[in-house]
Amino acid sequence: MPKIGLLADSHGQAARTRRAVELLAQAGADILIHLGDACAESVLDALLTAGPDPRTPLPIHVVFGNMDTDTPQLTRYAAALGFHVNHPVGRLDLPADRRLVFMHGHDPVAMGQALADGVAYLCHGHTHRATDQRRDRTRIINPGALFRAPVYSVAMLDTDADDLRFYQLDGCW
Repeated sequence: MPKIGLLADSHGQAARTRRAVELLAQAGADILIHLGDACAESVLDALLTAGPDPRTPLPIHVVFGNMDTDTPQLTRYAAALGFHVNHPVGRLDLPADRRLVFMHGHDPVAMGQALADGVAYLCHGHTHRATDQRRDRTRIINPGALFRAPVYSVAMLDTDADDLRFYQLDGCW
């Protein structure tokens, strides 16, 4: 499975999102997932980046969060850019019958369902805190936030190696 770049909670910060996307692309992301609270079309524009083949953009998946007040318009705009709009919950099937589920994280019922299903990975935003924890069979990941956080961070998940790396916008930690 490819390396998955995770980012969340941009809250309209397009320039910061663009820097985060560049960092994830340089780190080898094959797919990007924005986990909600983009809050502006300019943030969606900032997600566009070339993949390993410069003629082909990276696949981008998005869900929207509680602060994405015009979800219908953001959905239309993201779809027009060629993004996979998976709102409110997205799923990626992984090898060995594993699944990655992603959402913003403000819906406790959806979060609980993913945990009850025993998915391999549950990725979410919302809290603005980078986290990596396990609950039973599920690895729960929040890449942090690009707005109102002590450290602006994103994450790269390699599902083949079960390796997660957090990146600050100014380096790795």
